[in-house]
Amino acid sequence: MTVEVRTVAAGELNRYADGIRDVYARAFAAPPWNEDPAGADSYAERLARDALRPGFTAAVSTAGGTVTGFATAWITPEVFPSDRSYGQVAEALGPRRTRAWLCGALEVNELAVAPEAHGTGLGAALLHAVTGSVPDGRCWLLTSVRAEAALRLYERTGWRRVDAPVPGAAALVVLLGPRHPRRAEAGGRR
Repeated sequence: MTVEVRTVAAGELNRYADGIRDVYARAFAAPPWNEDPAGADSYAERLARDALRPGFTAAVSTAGGTVTGFATAWITPEVFPSDRSYGQVAEALGPRRTRAWLCGALEVNELAVAPEAHGTGLGAALLHAVTGSVPDGRCWLLTSVRAEAALRLYERTGWRRVDAPVPGAAALVVLLGPRHPRRAEAGGRR
């Protein structure tokens, strides 16, 4: 079956909402996330709000009309947020690096692939679909160091870990995209 990856405008997301919710539920039920099915419902509600963020972009993959994966991203505000995990990220990086590296950069918020599509290159294709057109290459993401398969994907596609552990029980790490101009300063693994 042919898999199609395409960028999707915020107004088109409703067309894929059930499939995105299903992929999210299955992708994040496994360790290290261990989310219960209600987490997918919360994500679906949050996605509708996230789609209104400046610079929002999304990519969806389908096979035979069924959603097999998705990725979302947006531009991090110039005034760095403090909700969710942002405060911990700012604490880890400090104000100078947070401003220079993350503010105004494209932030990959979610990337999820249906378990049956793992290892097919779909994650890399979705990641490229939402980050490939960033003119200055400034993109970043946050994930758990316990998400070993995700980290292998990111590192294989050229993302670099920032050598500044994010405080908190989630064991989070910041990664800078392959063309981010501050990668050399990150000091983390390639």
